[in-house]
Amino acid sequence: MLRVIRTFGLALGILGGIVAAQGPEFAQQYAQRLGGTLDELRRSLAALDADAAASGTNREGAVDRLRSNGDSLVARRGESARADIERLKHLDAQKRALAEAGGPMGRFAALLRDPDMSLARATYQDYVPAVPATADGIIAGILGFLATWAGWRVLTDIGRRLAPSRRQPKPV
Repeated sequence: MLRVIRTFGLALGILGGIVAAQGPEFAQQYAQRLGGTLDELRRSLAALDADAAASGTNREGAVDRLRSNGDSLVARRGESARADIERLKHLDAQKRALAEAGGPMGRFAALLRDPDMSLARATYQDYVPAVPATADGIIAGILGFLATWAGWRVLTDIGRRLAPSRRQPKPV
């Protein structure tokens, strides 16, 4: 029976390692999606800048003109442009934070501090579980294995101590 419990603990440890490795993998997939989102926002704002320059103004002037326009459609486009500018600033800061994050699972921790929820939701919907072969993924997997396996060992040790012991009758 003890061998079965140990084997089960090892299997749980391996499963814990695989689950823990998903953190860095999710952060990696999030970073890829973040890069694409930043590229698209920059492209959109570059078009706004070009239109503003052709009209003899800058980005801020163009946004102000759009937002104060009496036509509700144009005013909404101005508000959307302002929101895109703010989102670009926020996502740029997040990309820098992800790039500067160090240590095992640093990118995942940086992502958890201030995620863009729509981007995180989209990443989760398209997420493909994988065991990354990066240093962060391997370290996270090892830490997950050790934590799960050690937790199982502690629980079984407590269980053995709490269970009534089967004492052999003493020879007479």
